[in-house]
Amino acid sequence: MTDSPALAASASSRKLAEKPYDFSRKYWLFALPAVIVVLSVIVFPWLFTVFMSVNDWKIGGGMDFVGLDNFRTLIADERFRESLFITIYFTILAVIIPIVLGTVAALVFHREFPFRGLLRTIFVMPMMATPVAVALVWKMMFHPQLGVLNYLLSLVGISPSEWVFSTSTVIPTLVMVEVWHWTPLVMLILLGGLAGMPTEPYESAKIDGANSWQMFRFITLPLLWPYIMIALVIRTIDALKVFDIIFVISEGGPGTASETLNIFLYLQAFQFYKIGYSSAVVVIFFTIIVALSLVLLYVRQKTKWNA
Repeated sequence: MTDSPALAASASSRKLAEKPYDFSRKYWLFALPAVIVVLSVIVFPWLFTVFMSVNDWKIGGGMDFVGLDNFRTLIADERFRESLFITIYFTILAVIIPIVLGTVAALVFHREFPFRGLLRTIFVMPMMATPVAVALVWKMMFHPQLGVLNYLLSLVGISPSEWVFSTSTVIPTLVMVEVWHWTPLVMLILLGGLAGMPTEPYESAKIDGANSWQMFRFITLPLLWPYIMIALVIRTIDALKVFDIIFVISEGGPGTASETLNIFLYLQAFQFYKIGYSSAVVVIFFTIIVALSLVLLYVRQKTKWNA
């Protein structure tokens, strides 16, 4: 009697294994809501954007099919090329600096020292603020006459800076805000990697007489590299699509000195009402992001290591 449930379960499993899977069953109904959401939120808007990019359409006017004319005009547009260069320049700085500082912070906070938990919490706090709130606070601090940053510079005898009001300093200044905001994210990713590292290689290295730099160079960095690549992918995608911080602080100015592709796209669509032209910008920008993401993910795949 005690074996009957087990025997019944075994017989049932054999029947299921012998019976081919019936695709006519309506299990697909469980996935239907997710499919509808994906089609309506992702696929349809993207296809409609591609459709608009091959048409000349302004708000309030008719729609005329122009083929690839929007893309040809866009490539010849000097303002578009300038915004593309600014986007690349901003992205490189906004990725490399947080990666370096986040790595240093992760190595520091991975060690045991007094008040480590409190200091780590304070370090992570900037990441919890919304980008618009961060931008508004920093915008007030950047004011040439009333901002606190120039006041602090005057206390140490440094001449005041124009910050976002100068074409030569606006991008580095915006990068400084981005670094302050998102370096904690890189630190958290790398802290997770450091917490999962094996201790045996370090014990062997100490026995062999390796110093701290050698252990970092030949043990920590290679083991941490896959996590650095994860942070690199996330930061690159995030830096490419930054809009709120730049728009709130500088609005793309002075002039067009901080006009990234996102600001250029916004102005073409909602200031000049060139819907077809701005849709062509979206298609090109999306293609750039996808291509770069695939390259980074390929590099990330090549950095796998077996724990």
